Amino acid sequence: MNKSTPSSGEKPDTLTASHWGTYRVAYENGLPSRLTGFEADPDPSPIGTAMLETLGGPCRVGAPMLRKGWRDGDRTLRGRDEFIEVSWDEALDLVACELDRVRTDHGHEAIYAGSYGWASAGRFHHAQSQLRRFMNLFGGCTVSKDSYSYAAAEVILPHIVGSMSKLLLEHTSWKAIAEGAKLVVAFGGLALRNAQMNPGGTGSHSQRADMLAARQTGVEFVNISPAAGDATAELGAEWLPIRPNTDIALMLALAHTIVSEGRHDTAFMASHCTGFEQFLPYLMGTSDSIPKTADWASEITGISAEKIVALARRMASTPTMINASWSLTRQQNGEQAYWMLVVLAAILGGIGKKGTGFGLGLGAVNSVGSHRAHLPAAALPTGRNPVDSFIPVARIADMLLNPGAPFEYNGQSLHYPDIKLVYWAGGNPFHHHQDLNRLRKAWERIETVVVHEPFWTPLARRADIVLPATLGLERNDLAASPRDNFLIASQRAAEPFGQARNDHAIFADLAGRLRPSGSNGTGFTDTFTEGRDEAEWFRALYQETRQRGLARGHVLPDYETFLETGFFQLVPEDAPTTMLQAFGDDPAANPLPTPSGRIEIFSETLESFGLPGHPVWIEPDEWLGAPLSTSYPLHLISHQPERRLHSQLDHGAHSRAGKLHDREPCKMNPQDASARGIGEGDMVRLYNGRGSCISAAILDEGVRQGVVMIATGAWYDPDWETDPDCCKHGNPNTLTADLPTSRIAQGPSAQTCLIEAERLATSAPPVTAFTPPGVIKK
Repeated sequence: MNKSTPSSGEKPDTLTASHWGTYRVAYENGLPSRLTGFEADPDPSPIGTAMLETLGGPCRVGAPMLRKGWRDGDRTLRGRDEFIEVSWDEALDLVACELDRVRTDHGHEAIYAGSYGWASAGRFHHAQSQLRRFMNLFGGCTVSKDSYSYAAAEVILPHIVGSMSKLLLEHTSWKAIAEGAKLVVAFGGLALRNAQMNPGGTGSHSQRADMLAARQTGVEFVNISPAAGDATAELGAEWLPIRPNTDIALMLALAHTIVSEGRHDTAFMASHCTGFEQFLPYLMGTSDSIPKTADWASEITGISAEKIVALARRMASTPTMINASWSLTRQQNGEQAYWMLVVLAAILGGIGKKGTGFGLGLGAVNSVGSHRAHLPAAALPTGRNPVDSFIPVARIADMLLNPGAPFEYNGQSLHYPDIKLVYWAGGNPFHHHQDLNRLRKAWERIETVVVHEPFWTPLARRADIVLPATLGLERNDLAASPRDNFLIASQRAAEPFGQARNDHAIFADLAGRLRPSGSNGTGFTDTFTEGRDEAEWFRALYQETRQRGLARGHVLPDYETFLETGFFQLVPEDAPTTMLQAFGDDPAANPLPTPSGRIEIFSETLESFGLPGHPVWIEPDEWLGAPLSTSYPLHLISHQPERRLHSQLDHGAHSRAGKLHDREPCKMNPQDASARGIGEGDMVRLYNGRGSCISAAILDEGVRQGVVMIATGAWYDPDWETDPDCCKHGNPNTLTADLPTSRIAQGPSAQTCLIEAERLATSAPPVTAFTPPGVIKK
């Protein structure tokens, strides 16, 4: 694989890395002119085509900005206020003054720097890592725990089978599935749109080819989802259109059929599991008089009892991989879904065997299920947070609205801190948080919001001080993921826009204006940078990565050769990966990190929290069987977008090309549309008691009746003139409920959402999401 040869005197092509892939940058007259997929990538994502066009334009923040109403103490204008352009010195002096004021008057726990979000790919210029390093040296802050992607799994799985992060690193590969399985049962589907992404970047998109390779070996697929499109047509999957949020009931019925017919693996459960005896009375109904039969589940799920029984028998007689999408965790009681997933796989006895057992989000990102080498590349060290204050990641609005209030998390009784200052770098809570109208009102409680941001995103508009940050194309970095085969020397292709700076440079300058807690010094820039410039940091991180590689049998080239080549490709072992293989082979010699060392079908730990000690079906507040469905008879599924990463690059041409009437479109069943007088392409209003959004209808027989589907990530754009609780642009998080999954994980539950839809009878207000705020230049 060689770099393309430039014309005489032209700059040679370079590589740039992003979460959605690696690209070659071609130049004309010394400026980047074209992006093409990396030559090692057989299926590059088209999302990258928007990176060049968004280097400039009206949405870029070109200088430090101060919100006009902030000095007057007016927090209600956040999101619609004007900004004043100021110098870097003035902006950083103000940030330093605010940090020192809040620390002195309220303590470090009054600063919230959870700063959740994907930010940019890179081991050094990773915004949250830079922020955490700065805050930890400054004296600490309140942070967040877990992720919006699968918080419920992160908390529940260590009690049951092991940590989510470790299980993902050793996840069963599609290669193993092709060799060892004959059936993949996919709860939540296997949507390929999600596999365009990989945290930290990727050099090769392989999910489509990997899935199809398994299909070509004879593996059959069952797609259990409200949407037929959640499995690509090439897989020929059987579609079971389940009611949203009822997967646990279906899993229980499958288990009931398998056990009642004596098809379960009693030997595996005796040698590898604990607690089946405590779970069995609930499953069979002797403890609550409700046997979890196929007939019982059919009433809940909308899938016929005959199909449930047939699937259970098929799973019991065929080597089966049972996969659950990450979206299953993002519902009320999402912990139960992953717990029951593991229990169902244990009943079949396939855990630890080649290609079978359970999957934790096959295809959720490019790396889960791909045949990969493992190399944990070095990253910027962040140090230790001196403050022990934290919140579960999705409880931001609860924290802001209820300072001092108690909450439970993973068996602990804690209290929300009283936040006075929020510092955010590399993310957008006004995309991924639920019930944005509630968050918008809670946001008014904050005294000062500081944001690093390249664009005028919904978060930047709701900041008081905006510091312009560079994009990945405007800086060098070392890009790598522990679940990818490539290390990439991502090279700067363009000069920073306007006065934009790297996050590291911003924090280094800010550190010089502040003293760390307990110190009489005048600044901590040298401690923050360790006396290294950017190039020295890159060399040090690469050298550490190289040493880690040697310990795992990977011989990386010297640093200069790596820079010259632009990338290094790791070679995975020939044998396919099977999750928990060592445990499966010998559970006594390779115990799990659970209290018993085995799979905990019944957990005494969770029971001690005052919770059920085994997985159970608990009706969510909002589903198609709830009383509220008489008022709001449609269930909204807000899924990951196909044309962007969450809300990143929504203003780019590729994302905007997928909109209808400038809005994020929704898909609905033609029968639901006809009952409401909605036609193909009609503008619609989706609404419930929390808010509404304007969308455009796409009629699709592949969407279950009673379900509406819409992608997340449209930049939040309230209709300030008529209805501030309505997003003109189609952001579904004006509708989703800000409820925790449960008191176990307190994760996000955005999939729990009932709505109604109506054809828009009046003209829609114009979309202003990509119109920057007014700026007053000094």
